[in-house]
Amino acid sequence: MHLESETITDTPLAYPGKILADASGERLFISDSGHHRIVIATLDGTLLDTIGTGAAGADDGSFEEATFNNPQGLALDAEHDWLYVADTDNHLLRRLDLKARTVSAVAGTGEKGIGPNLTASAREQALNSPWDLCFVDGRLYIAMAGCHMLWLYDPARDELRHVAGSGREARLDGPALRSAFAQPSGLTTDGSALYVADSEISSIRRVTLGDDVQVTTVAGGDLFQFGDVDGLGDLARFQHPLGVAWQEGAVYVADTYNHKIRKLDPESRQATSFLGDGAPGTADGEQPRFYEPGGLSFAGERLYIADTNNHAIRVVDLASKTVSTLTIGELCPPGFCLPEPGFAGNAENQDA
Repeated sequence: MHLESETITDTPLAYPGKILADASGERLFISDSGHHRIVIATLDGTLLDTIGTGAAGADDGSFEEATFNNPQGLALDAEHDWLYVADTDNHLLRRLDLKARTVSAVAGTGEKGIGPNLTASAREQALNSPWDLCFVDGRLYIAMAGCHMLWLYDPARDELRHVAGSGREARLDGPALRSAFAQPSGLTTDGSALYVADSEISSIRRVTLGDDVQVTTVAGGDLFQFGDVDGLGDLARFQHPLGVAWQEGAVYVADTYNHKIRKLDPESRQATSFLGDGAPGTADGEQPRFYEPGGLSFAGERLYIADTNNHAIRVVDLASKTVSTLTIGELCPPGFCLPEPGFAGNAENQDA
């Protein structure tokens, strides 16, 4: 993703990093990362709301007043109708109260941290580039890409905990504190384990939930071992995957730098190409192309993709394996909207 080196202002979405489909609520939450805001739409593309002014910042407050800085991961607490946002470049965890229409920081100081401080409260603990979120049984798991760890935020206790990863940038399986990750950037769950897009080692990892946390590698290589190879376990190759989504016994992978969606069977450890031919592009239909997709989320038989460098949301019909591009009606870049169709401009200026 080229968000750091480029700025785009004239498309409705700019480098959308992550996406979350809420099937029961028929809502789609989008991290409009390049515009520093969150977009809410229906599953078929009707605009419901935008959160954030579009300016980079860390202001809490109303949806109209709040600011973000390169927001990425999203997770929904459906019971309370709270949306959690990994506010990546602010090193904060933000909570959006969707009923009250307010934004507040619940974890992080706003400064970049090194590792967990077990004696600090959630707001006193510095985070380090939180990149993705996964809500499981009332608790929020955080892919802390900057310090190569997984953390947990417990809203009931208002505290942060270290889950796995020693902080070393490496591929090391084993118990929680002995394990190692390399820029974990995507999270999903089957209910009993987390699956992690471990980006810098181009691998998919599995982390058991509960008291005995164990980390294993499902498929992929190690540092400097990347490529585009379907295969079994360690023989498979990805290239900087950023997103994962669980559906019906399989992990779908946004294989970002390969411009593909891959499908991984966690039991057999077999990785296969699902959509995309490896070349960047914008083609829809039965032979689609993507451009560095970064986020995935399912709603029924549809897979929603944050197609980051295409500045678009793509939708996969799983029954037909066809892809379309979602149009979000009336969505404009921050502070700018095109005139309505047929608008002729100010009458006073037409004779000038």
